[in-house]
Amino acid sequence: MESITTADAPAPTRGRPREFCPDAALTAALGVFWAKGYDGASMADLTAAMGITKPSLYAAFGNKEQLFHQALDRYEAEKLAYTREALKQPTARAVAEHFMRGAVAAQTSTCDPKGCMGVVSASACGAEGDSIKAHIMQRRQSSNAALVARFEQARQDGDLPQHLDPQGLAFYLYAILQGMAVLATSGATRDDLDGVVTIALSMWPTS
Repeated sequence: MESITTADAPAPTRGRPREFCPDAALTAALGVFWAKGYDGASMADLTAAMGITKPSLYAAFGNKEQLFHQALDRYEAEKLAYTREALKQPTARAVAEHFMRGAVAAQTSTCDPKGCMGVVSASACGAEGDSIKAHIMQRRQSSNAALVARFEQARQDGDLPQHLDPQGLAFYLYAILQGMAVLATSGATRDDLDGVVTIALSMWPTS
């Protein structure tokens, strides 16, 4: 019988190359988090939607919380682009209308889960709940600061009454936006939410 020399022996196989598209997998994870919230999205849900195993998920994205952060980045970049455009509008009323109309379109899209991913996940509890809520709040505070600054500029320009508090007006707008997100999750239609926007704009303060 011939012996197998070291030279004849087959080279050890390397680890299998990654056989999934990280971009597509992240988009799939976003859909799960958006539909079910952070708590409701199990690892089984995520790996099934992403088409990968747990080890592959951990290797590519880190743990569940790290994956959520990346999904939230994707959500803000793709689904909340209207918020950045809103701040560029010429009047405070136009800013508010762009925010609300954009939110209605995003929250009632037939291509995505209903409601707002941040609102859906902000009620997270359990071991990671506080960290998730703090992370969402930090992002929300940054967005709120930009809106307050825009309303402050509008007040200085005479576009809003001098007695009006820009912070209070920003909270008022966010209360409407989050309320609409909850309504969308509960089945409100686009016409329903457009009606909310129309009423809110009819009461918008003028200088």
